[in-house]
Amino acid sequence: MSTAASTLVIPENLDSPETTEAHNRLIRSKPFLRKIYEDYYRFLATRLNTAAAGPCIEIGSGGGFIRDLIPDVICSDLVRVSSVQMTFSALELPFQTQSLGAICMINVLHHLARPRSFFAEASRCLMPGGKVLMIEPAHTQFSRFIFQNFHHEPFVPEQQAWELPPGGRMTSANDALPWIIFSRDRDTFEREFPELRIAQVNLIHPLRYLISGGLSRHSLLPAQLYPAVDLIERLISPLNPLLAMFMQIELQKNPLPTAAASSDT
Repeated sequence: MSTAASTLVIPENLDSPETTEAHNRLIRSKPFLRKIYEDYYRFLATRLNTAAAGPCIEIGSGGGFIRDLIPDVICSDLVRVSSVQMTFSALELPFQTQSLGAICMINVLHHLARPRSFFAEASRCLMPGGKVLMIEPAHTQFSRFIFQNFHHEPFVPEQQAWELPPGGRMTSANDALPWIIFSRDRDTFEREFPELRIAQVNLIHPLRYLISGGLSRHSLLPAQLYPAVDLIERLISPLNPLLAMFMQIELQKNPLPTAAASSDT
């Protein structure tokens, strides 16, 4: 396997279904990158164990393979591709009120034009105790340097509004948006969406995605060394506030008051 550095290659049309299909094939075919996604899915599976007992959907599933590890998930995307069962917008969820146990998303939130509309819909559709589980870019000194200099998507932590300017489903983005919402503007989120409790925001993975080459470069190491990279990241995890490239975000909808608590009021 070649480990030589290559220039960043951006597909001609990131918003096309054909590009999403190509990303799906690439993620599956790059062993090191595939292992990263398997770790993402294991995190989701673990947190789903403590979510409300209801259907789980994944939004923006087109490039991934979550059903290989979590078969019951309903995969969706904004466009029709071979790996999804439903097509709809995250801003208008086609589900009844309190009908979902969980919503999963990997690198989707920072593409949503109106995050408030998504959070309102998630709050409506989730059962009490239901969860929103996300993997998103982090904002650290290291990640800001990487995203602003070596990544095609904008990384603008200075953006004041949560909304994104008009654009395509993939080309419209701000990789700093999850940090804006859940760190810089956390008080605003908690005030506007008190029913969605921020259960955890964990900083992760300072090295492995860069080593994988992502979707546009050769992997720098063979997949056989993935456990060694995992060990190194665990050892340097105290430095994640400075170095992490991604974060795990878990929101949980507040459960209904118990009968006992209700009778006391």
